[in-house]
Amino acid sequence: MTVSASVDESSVTAQPGGAAELPVRVLNSGTTVEECRFEVVGPCADWTTVEPESLSLYPGASGTATVTLRPPRSSQVSPGETPLGLRVVPTSEHSETAVLERTVTIGAFTEVTAELVPPGSNSPWRGRHKVAVDSRGNTPVTVDLTARAATERSRLVFSPAELEVPPGQAKFTILTVRPAKRLWRGTPITHPFQVAVTPRATQGQDPYQPVVLDGSYEQQAVLPRWLPRALVVAVLVAAAVVGLWYSVLRPTVRSAAREAITPQAVESALREGNRDPDGAGGTGADGQGQGQTGGGGTAGSDAGGNASASPGSSATREPGVTGEPGVTGGSGTPESARVRVRDAVGGGATRRTAYEVPAGRTFELTDIVIQNPQGDAGTLVVSSDDGPLLTLALENFRDSDYHFVTPIEVRSAGQVTVSVDCRRVGRPVGAPAPSQCSESLFLGGKTTAPAQTAG
Repeated sequence: MTVSASVDESSVTAQPGGAAELPVRVLNSGTTVEECRFEVVGPCADWTTVEPESLSLYPGASGTATVTLRPPRSSQVSPGETPLGLRVVPTSEHSETAVLERTVTIGAFTEVTAELVPPGSNSPWRGRHKVAVDSRGNTPVTVDLTARAATERSRLVFSPAELEVPPGQAKFTILTVRPAKRLWRGTPITHPFQVAVTPRATQGQDPYQPVVLDGSYEQQAVLPRWLPRALVVAVLVAAAVVGLWYSVLRPTVRSAAREAITPQAVESALREGNRDPDGAGGTGADGQGQGQTGGGGTAGSDAGGNASASPGSSATREPGVTGEPGVTGGSGTPESARVRVRDAVGGGATRRTAYEVPAGRTFELTDIVIQNPQGDAGTLVVSSDDGPLLTLALENFRDSDYHFVTPIEVRSAGQVTVSVDCRRVGRPVGAPAPSQCSESLFLGGKTTAPAQTAG
């Protein structure tokens, strides 16, 4: 071998972020001029250089090159002894390459950064933050976390308060800020605080400077500011709904319910009642019942002396008896009739026949239902051949019904008529205004054969 090389054997320590030099001596023992170049191999190759990169040596001459180690300040560089390899390659004889091997010591370092996430929080109950601790050194580090509030109105707690962070990694801890007292109402209170992240020094090391982080927690009121206004608005809305119900909706519902009672419905109910096996039209089993009239109206006596029912009055009638002592009659045939009368304002009353009694029969009138669906104003008169039976003011009712325990008798070939004298046309809710008054009359009862005098 015409080229030989040697490296300084003294110990070398390279600090991350610093530099260390190592001299290399090369001797040309050949008879010709030789040029040698240097190649660094091993873990140190990325951050090690040789100056000059090559040497040109005359026969018997020697030269020196300097190996410079510059380990980066990174967690990727492991501390401790690291192998270093250096090749001295002659350009004329590659087969005679000289390889130098030794170890260098890489120093350990500690570098810690921290971040408070989020820097500020707000809540009525407590503030929650995360503290992220990054170890950018090349050795594991233990950090202690402490917090200090600016005032005594809050308490700060870490979970956990100590972290073991490997090189090049990050660890998190939770910081909870709790207020000393609850804030029910009022302006939010800000609680500033500081967090100190201190790496723990090993034996023989100087203490590290802590990393200080500033943060704040805004304590908000438990009851929001808008709550009183919302309660006032809710009360006003509830009052408006109640007023709308009692002033508009409830009367409309009642009016619709009354208008739903048509003569057809009353006639059907009457027929169902006439099917009573006792034949008493709904009176008590002992034959003594109390007559009840609807609508608060009053019915007078007819010219023949037959008693008619009035509101709150009572009468007694035995089944199968016409009402006069010593006179008997049959059970009778149920009959009903309805008529509608229209009359314009002014010009006199309009009269119509509601029911005409068949020849040879007697009509016993037990039910009268009158409807004023439009709310007209005027006078309505229900009459028989013997005179008026009912005289009503239209403005006093929408629906009026009368039921008689002692029937009103209308003789053979007689008529029940109704007349309407319109003074003002009403207007139904939610419907176009009509041009005439319009009233309906429903009659119910039964026809019987002429009475026979008991022998």
